[in-house]
Amino acid sequence: MYMFRLPFVFVAVVAGAFAQQMPADYDGVVRALGKTGDFKDNVLKINIPRSDLKVTIDGTPTPTPFGFGGWLAMTKGTGGMDVMMGDLVLLEDEVNPVMSALLENGLEVTALHNHFFFESPRVYYMHVHGHGTAADLAKMAKPAIDLIGKGTPTHQSTVTGGTSKIQAGQMDTAKIAKAVGHEGELTGGVYKITLGRDDLKITEMGATINARMGLNTWAAFYGTDSMAEVAGDIAMLAGEVTPVLKALRANGLNVVAMHHHMIGTQPAIYFLHYWGTGSTDKLATGFKAALNELGKGSAKSK
Repeated sequence: MYMFRLPFVFVAVVAGAFAQQMPADYDGVVRALGKTGDFKDNVLKINIPRSDLKVTIDGTPTPTPFGFGGWLAMTKGTGGMDVMMGDLVLLEDEVNPVMSALLENGLEVTALHNHFFFESPRVYYMHVHGHGTAADLAKMAKPAIDLIGKGTPTHQSTVTGGTSKIQAGQMDTAKIAKAVGHEGELTGGVYKITLGRDDLKITEMGATINARMGLNTWAAFYGTDSMAEVAGDIAMLAGEVTPVLKALRANGLNVVAMHHHMIGTQPAIYFLHYWGTGSTDKLATGFKAALNELGKGSAKSK
């Protein structure tokens, strides 16, 4: 008798552990975002798979579940607030429009990176973070979510290259330096400005980690005054990340990657790679706007 009842009890317990009633506010999130989701372990998981993409990795056609399933997750925090995290799967042309939509609506972007080599089309992964009520978080996320799948084919040819709009030429480097507020060096047609983070006292095993060791922020300009490109890296404390992102995007510069360069440093340093095109006036102004945010996040980050 007991031998027949035990399996039934076990199944009932297991089923109870996995089947949870969707809270009403989370059901509203699912409906507001127009996506599917499930509620388990006190977490709402919203599925944002990129089934619209036909991805090959090193020539191999690869199904969506292999690594192209974006998501958002919510769970209850204290004070009536929910915590939201997520990982969005994006094409190159979608990255910065989606990032702008997230930032403009009060959410944070905490990482941007790739998962594969030799994939076509190129795919990027953007991590999202936010606090608020479930309804508010849904409203904050929806403008960005609605942009996914709406990218343009503008850069489809960049895998094999194309005709460049930017040519080597003369740049008024003195004007760039004045706009940025720092001098740089001209090498091989590239004007590069490199700044240390002397306001931060970073050590590792007793050694000082300075600009020469990689704790620096830089911008490299190439082209002509009317049409140039800029690329660079910005070293940031945690409290500086979102303001710097907003400054770059407000000035039309593209964020390419966010990650760590060092492990175990205190405080933690985040590095952001960016790129953009336009007049040197526009590019220098955008870089300066980002520089203006450094140092403001020191107290918040420690």
